[in-house]
Amino acid sequence: MSLVHRLTQLVGVWRWKRRAGPPLCTAAGLHWRTFCSTTAPDPDPVETHKRRLIQWFSHLPNEEKQFGGYFSPDTMHVDPLILERRPEERAGLVSSPVLPQTGSSSVTVEQLFEATDVRDQETGVTVLMYGAVGTGKNTVLRKLVLDWCRGAALTQFKLLLPFSCEDLSHMTKTVSLRDLVSRKYFHLRKHPLLSGEGNQAKDLLFLFHKMEKMKLDFRIGSTELCSDPNEALPAGVVVVNLLRKYMLPEASILVSTRLSALDRIPQKYVSRYAQICGFNDPDRQRAYFTSRLLQQSGEAAQKNEALVELLYLNLQRESQLAAACFLPSYCWLTCATLHFLHFTHTNTPIRTLTGIYTSFLRLNFGGEVLSPGRAMSTQEHQNSLMLHVVRTVGKLALDGVTYKRTSFTEKELEQWIGGKTKTDEELRQLAVFRTDVLDFFMAPCVESSKHLPEDLSEADEKRYVFAVPAMQEYLAALYVVLGENKSALEKLTKQVSTAIGQAGDDVSTIINIFSKFIPLRIFALFNLLKFFPKLFEKLSSHNKGNIARTMAAEMFRTEDSYNEDVLDQVEQNLLGVHGPQQQQHTEGQPFELYPIFMGGLLNYGNRVQLEQLGCTIQSSTVAQITKALRKYLVRELNKPQPPEEVMDLLVLLYEFQNPRLSADVLSSIRSIRLADIRMTSLKCFVLASVLSCTPPSYHLESLDLSSCLLTSEMLKTLMPAFRHTHNLNLQFNSLHPDSCSLLRDLLLDPKSCVKSLQLCDNPLLDSGAHTLLEALPQNQSLRHLSLMHTALGDQGALDLADKIQQHSGLEELNVAYNNIGDNAALTLVDACREHPSIHTVHLYLNPLSDVGKQSLYVRGVPKSKGGSGRRVRVLASVTEGSDLSEDWHPILSVIRENASSWDRERVKQQLRVFLRDLEWGRQQQQSIWKRLHFRKVEKGVRQTLRMLDKNTLSTYK
Repeated sequence: MSLVHRLTQLVGVWRWKRRAGPPLCTAAGLHWRTFCSTTAPDPDPVETHKRRLIQWFSHLPNEEKQFGGYFSPDTMHVDPLILERRPEERAGLVSSPVLPQTGSSSVTVEQLFEATDVRDQETGVTVLMYGAVGTGKNTVLRKLVLDWCRGAALTQFKLLLPFSCEDLSHMTKTVSLRDLVSRKYFHLRKHPLLSGEGNQAKDLLFLFHKMEKMKLDFRIGSTELCSDPNEALPAGVVVVNLLRKYMLPEASILVSTRLSALDRIPQKYVSRYAQICGFNDPDRQRAYFTSRLLQQSGEAAQKNEALVELLYLNLQRESQLAAACFLPSYCWLTCATLHFLHFTHTNTPIRTLTGIYTSFLRLNFGGEVLSPGRAMSTQEHQNSLMLHVVRTVGKLALDGVTYKRTSFTEKELEQWIGGKTKTDEELRQLAVFRTDVLDFFMAPCVESSKHLPEDLSEADEKRYVFAVPAMQEYLAALYVVLGENKSALEKLTKQVSTAIGQAGDDVSTIINIFSKFIPLRIFALFNLLKFFPKLFEKLSSHNKGNIARTMAAEMFRTEDSYNEDVLDQVEQNLLGVHGPQQQQHTEGQPFELYPIFMGGLLNYGNRVQLEQLGCTIQSSTVAQITKALRKYLVRELNKPQPPEEVMDLLVLLYEFQNPRLSADVLSSIRSIRLADIRMTSLKCFVLASVLSCTPPSYHLESLDLSSCLLTSEMLKTLMPAFRHTHNLNLQFNSLHPDSCSLLRDLLLDPKSCVKSLQLCDNPLLDSGAHTLLEALPQNQSLRHLSLMHTALGDQGALDLADKIQQHSGLEELNVAYNNIGDNAALTLVDACREHPSIHTVHLYLNPLSDVGKQSLYVRGVPKSKGGSGRRVRVLASVTEGSDLSEDWHPILSVIRENASSWDRERVKQQLRVFLRDLEWGRQQQQSIWKRLHFRKVEKGVRQTLRMLDKNTLSTYK
């Protein structure tokens, strides 16, 4: 009573102050304004409803966060093609990116709710919107709800009520329509539009999403008629009466469903049919890619625009990718893969290619069961739609991988997908699967008609391929890892083992009883059954070993060693091949992603997502495969591997995301050769991530990244990998002066152990060299420094002469081909001969005079008595005065290897100087053997000149 009395007093005060007029309200100040706000009337429930719907439908799944969070559902939305279908053609499918048949017109969702006859004006419009998996039903409805909330669409309706039929199908209690609305949207519990009085419901629009999830029965005998929105009924009965227009007939309804569920709603209850057909032209696809990939500005935006342009050109060629991107879901997969390949930086969270494909399937098939609309069994995972996909389409995929095939005939699809069906229920499930799911994975082959002979019939020409090539390898890998490719013995053993395990002690009791009455031989058979669980365990362990052996064997197939690394292959499948295609050394299709996907599927994060799809991979399975895989990988790595195979191994370890396995495998590797691999930000991230799994004591003897198109940004990503390396080869890259600050920091890092640093053929300039040499006073690990052909010039040589005195450990210095003159070269050699440990200086291919070269050899002996007393080898030519240089052969080898990338005229000029020096030295010799030796070297120099002349002529041609 005291609370009521207090509220009465507050109301009285409010009425008194209201009569007092505006001056009192103004005098009350902030306190009065606060009091007014607390007693203000309730906000409009519809506005509250709109605000909450915006918050709900604007939420994006975690998979969308990989694109950087630059956009909202509005900015990334592209309208798919929506066709209005006549009732008699509603089952017509659009399964290729071409314009639909005559009679079907493209419409918007708003146009579908325009009244076309008197009946539609008196009663609400019921629109049935349908489409195959991946055509964009979810995104269309999400955008529709958001547009209505913001007043941009369907403004003729005052209230929009979205419902999930999957949610409604799980309701067990009876409920009235008003209670159903208030249960989902509490703020609308008393809204007059739901009262059923008059024609207020004409301003009401119901949205029922995924109608296939409900088992609707329109028979009068099964579903009673009811027009009272306040009467409690099962949820399915309420929905049926709304669709019958028996309850709230003035209300309009939008229903979305899959193709297989079209006939669940009788035709007489549907005003209009609309089919969502995806993206029927490359322009819609390009708009989708642009909305997701062009969210940045500046220099990055220009690179991204070039990427989208390459993708668009591939789509315009009517490639297989264009047929796949007819489904917006595959457009999403394409964007996610390109984002993974090209948008990597040092702060990028761990993201794997296997994870992208797993997320893709979870977005499209998460929670789906093979028998929708029926009560789920206690073993729900057995009804998982994704597990059925693996057992059928995955088995087909593995057969193709095994026999190097990517296309399949209709007969083969029937064999693998249909199988041996016996019951009506199996036939019904097969029909649903073919209608809704099969076309999502398999598409007609675009290229088949271009290569088959003309005399083949039309039936023979029709072949099917996986929508994207990598999906075949992913499903094949999932089929194997889930253990679905068991032998007949393994299947029988598992069944018997399960039966005996369920029987428990009763089996032992029965055997002991019967042993007294049956012959000894039969009794021995019964005793043998006791060993089936152990036998199955051994077979299972052996099967896991076979999986690991398959992974290792597929990783290092000899015939696939000539192919590009897997990441480049994935990129080429998306962007196409521009220019001359690389010659294939294998007759069949290489499936190098297949073993990598098997490793990625064992990752814990992927296993969690697969569990949600009904595909369970046990931890014991992962442990057994990992243990065997470690042994096989180490065995294969004892053999020399091409750089492409080494890159694929790094990708496998990265996809696996198992630090212990990575450390154990890398412990057997002392050299990583990735020369001539087209490194990208992602590949650098993969290399750094894998090497970061090793302990601090682990060191690589050599890391070869020559001719890898490295940039300064990539060097930043690779810094953790460089710290593990003794000999670092970065020659023939495009490293500019700004890269030297990163290399300086590397040499100054106390954890760094770099002994040899090769930077040949990088435009570092004297400014870059000056920055790099700042690390010499404090670095004690560097022994060999190669700055050949880095455009040092005289100033760079003088800086080097000044800095090397402050580094006591340097042993060899290469500054060949740097436009260094006599004076700077003499100053550098003077500094080296006074150095305690430098024994060799490379100065060939510099514009040195004969007098300068002679002075360099003479001054190779230390000048002061305090020197080391040993000679510093100065390699300035193939001769040393009148004698041959001991290093003439390495000098010519270096020239031959690099002549194609150097200024040929400059190299030819230097070779002619070598010939002149050799001729003069030969004339000074008295021994015939030494003269013959000089002629042998002359022959090698002339041969190099002829090689350059031929290359020059072929270039001119």
